[in-house]
Amino acid sequence: MSFAALRASARRVNVVAPSARVSRGALRNPAFRKYSTEAPQGSAPKSNNKLLIGGVAAAAIGGVAFWVYTSNSSSAREAGTALKSGAQAAKVATNFVPSKEDYQKVYNRIAEILDAAADKGYDDGSYGPILLRLAWHASGTYDKETNTGGSNYATMRFEPEAKHGANNGLNIARDLLEPIKQEFPWISYGDLWTLAGVAAVQELGGPKVAWRPGRIDGTADLCPPDGRLPDATQGADHVRNIFYRMGFNDQEIVALIGAHALGRCHSDRSGFEGPWTFSPTSVTNEFYKLLLNEKWVWKKWNGPKQLEDKKTHSLMMLPTDYVLVQDKSFKKWVKAYADDEDLWFKDFSAALSRLFELGVPTQQFVTPEAWIMKSSDEKDEN
Repeated sequence: MSFAALRASARRVNVVAPSARVSRGALRNPAFRKYSTEAPQGSAPKSNNKLLIGGVAAAAIGGVAFWVYTSNSSSAREAGTALKSGAQAAKVATNFVPSKEDYQKVYNRIAEILDAAADKGYDDGSYGPILLRLAWHASGTYDKETNTGGSNYATMRFEPEAKHGANNGLNIARDLLEPIKQEFPWISYGDLWTLAGVAAVQELGGPKVAWRPGRIDGTADLCPPDGRLPDATQGADHVRNIFYRMGFNDQEIVALIGAHALGRCHSDRSGFEGPWTFSPTSVTNEFYKLLLNEKWVWKKWNGPKQLEDKKTHSLMMLPTDYVLVQDKSFKKWVKAYADDEDLWFKDFSAALSRLFELGVPTQQFVTPEAWIMKSSDEKDEN
């Protein structure tokens, strides 16, 4: 059984050694947050999804790329500009349509590399938090009004999105997954990144997250404008504006921000510094418990405004975290999730699955029902 599986099993029975808690007081990669610069006026790109939706429907079950490369329709030719990556061309050339088992192999490889962070002295011994952050940031750019952004085109591969302030440090996650992309060249980057987010949650003791493939690799002109991801210095109005733009409600906002159970902030990336919890490589509801029960004070330092726990000065909360207990509508869900981890797991799983599908036309998915991928502990038992 892998280290990740042992950790997940321990978390499920609430076994967290006190010494482990203390040693993990220096975590480093949030699932999402950060500085984001203001979106330039008039810079929002025109929706390009119209080029894809009409023609892609026929391809969903047989493989999107196969339809594009064999169709003579104008919409197919236009959609082809977003599909002509070497990987997808290779898939078409071999008539290869990957099955669930093929995607499970990709998941398994992702799970294998999570704990390689310990050997390389990276953060708290797991790449899980930064992979979840990559999946979140690749998906959280969606704008329901213009139907732009989201996980469909994996545009963080290109400038300027790769250099957006909110994406500082995510080159680590993208580079980490590149060898897996080379090993399985048929998978799109969008599918790979979101599947990595699923693996991070499940392998670090969190709930099962329903997932399905169908994202396609787009081009640089499809990059969304800067400013669509949360700016951690802001208040409740900003948080609602960001999440409502994606289509989430207050309950889902609180559920998704609970991903801060994992990872830490880095002063050389976001400007903020420190972990949210004592167990930054385990998916638990501790974020909500700490937010409610600890005494939080403003940190005295030269960095951006953030809070620290008064007792140990080793934990942090961002201004956008703290508003969850200052706003009445948000706070009721913080209390609910602090009291009931199973409830949070259920709501978090549902919201995260939907987040990862933002911007992807339904017709593109290769299966009408999302899949549940096996975790490494299940794989080891077979």
